[in-house]
Amino acid sequence: MTDIKLVALGGVRESGKNMYAIEVDDQIFVADFGLKYPDNELLGIDIVIPDLTYLEENADRIAGIFLSHGHADAIGALPYFLKEHPVPVFGSELTIALAKLVMGSDKQAKKFKDFHVINEDSVIDFGNVTVSFFRTTHSIPGSLGIDFETKVGQIVYTGDFKFDQSAKPMYQTDLARLVHIGEGKVLALLSDSANAESPYVNASEREIYENIREIFKYQTGRIIVAGVASNIERVQQVLDAASATDRRVVLTGRDVEKIVRTAIDLKYIRLPKPDLLATTKELKSLKPEETVILETGRMGEPLKSLARMATSKHRLIHIHEGDLVFIVTNTSHAMETMVAKTRDLIYRAGGEVKAISDDTHASGHANKNDLQLMINLLHPKFLVPVQGEYRLLAAHQEIAEETGMPANHIFITGPGDILSYEKGMLRNSGHVDAGNTMIDGIGVGDIGNIVLRDRKMLAEDGIFIAVVTIDRKKRKIVAKPKIQSRGFVYMKTSKDLLKESGDMVAKSVQKNLDKKEFDWSTLKQAVRDDLSHYLFDQTKRRPVILPVIMEVNQNSAKRQ
Repeated sequence: MTDIKLVALGGVRESGKNMYAIEVDDQIFVADFGLKYPDNELLGIDIVIPDLTYLEENADRIAGIFLSHGHADAIGALPYFLKEHPVPVFGSELTIALAKLVMGSDKQAKKFKDFHVINEDSVIDFGNVTVSFFRTTHSIPGSLGIDFETKVGQIVYTGDFKFDQSAKPMYQTDLARLVHIGEGKVLALLSDSANAESPYVNASEREIYENIREIFKYQTGRIIVAGVASNIERVQQVLDAASATDRRVVLTGRDVEKIVRTAIDLKYIRLPKPDLLATTKELKSLKPEETVILETGRMGEPLKSLARMATSKHRLIHIHEGDLVFIVTNTSHAMETMVAKTRDLIYRAGGEVKAISDDTHASGHANKNDLQLMINLLHPKFLVPVQGEYRLLAAHQEIAEETGMPANHIFITGPGDILSYEKGMLRNSGHVDAGNTMIDGIGVGDIGNIVLRDRKMLAEDGIFIAVVTIDRKKRKIVAKPKIQSRGFVYMKTSKDLLKESGDMVAKSVQKNLDKKEFDWSTLKQAVRDDLSHYLFDQTKRRPVILPVIMEVNQNSAKRQ
């Protein structure tokens, strides 16, 4: 009897961080290994990756990591696992090239060499499981769906996909292969849900290119294009439109430079003209009507870079009168407030803003019709919607039920939920740890809820510092408390509040000194508690309170 388990370690009930473990007997096959960018609540956090504990504990059982495409939500977490657990990694030519770029950013991880380039014709035999692949249409070449064939049926992972009948050859979906897979027994389908809620038909990439070219044609000033560096198809469209309108393109930032150069070397990006790309040094000599600036921002975040440009804080580009900022990427609902604020800053600087979503519905993900077509091609017995927040997974469930799938054959899971195949049915059978691991600088997982809570309090109510010097032997305060505040109150206009706070700190410290037994932690906590109650009564705010208690021996001080 074949033992099968499906575990979503990320990518469900959230946007990004795709990672799915398919367990067959004693082997684990991992589909994608992604990260996500933090929302505004995660103050100071650079990126978020899945909790890797389960995979680390079972690293000796991992047959391989199989990558569907080269975006950060599918490859970004690789360095944090592979430097300690070197398991084989499989992906298309471009996907592996971009994975190597990601690995190269970490000194330990860049030593990893166990990469395997596969394509849609590759078949890998792991004994009880045969892994094969099929071409899908997405915004980056080399996107592949993955088919894990077991003795009791196939488990198919779509990766990011959509159907576009006018797609260029390197982006085309292999429909014949999907029909062939569907003629077999598809036990479970793990399918992209990122665009399941959209009622709109996706515009074809040809239509999107025509829209970009029209905007370039009638713009007389500089064009600053904000996009995602790894959206190779969009980058190609920008290059083609620039060439068609006699403009040159300046790449700003190391990320976009590396990715575009890699894609050019592998012939996934074609330069219409040899001198189309201009260096940042040439930027000053280019006329506004000859200039396109492609800005992707650090770690794929163009909005922050645009805000710096609009406030003259960017190292190269300052937005001014006559500039057009053209946003060619779709932003998530969580970023709508930031998009609105960034637009306002650009208009204040004298620029104008257009977004590709203003005129066309551009998405690299399947809409309702696409999702239903995938189900009808593959005829899965069970469906596991993945890659999306809860409302998107629920929308995908409704879409599947319209095709005739029974509701009890569709599973909306949470991170870490285990689905087991037993007696012909898929059922929930437990849970593994699968939370978030937050990356801040070089720190991995050392930022928890308590640190985030303190950061939020600091951001909202500031910090209140009380410094007291005591002589513990004589049980008295040597120097009156000194009060400092940052981000809480304006000190020059709050003298009464600060004086009362100082008196309260003195009373609290002296009260603890008068006790028979002295304890440092008890003393500091008493100061925190007294100050916290008083400051909240006076201001209805709760700053972070930092008591600093220093000890001095007066006799020693006099001799010195």
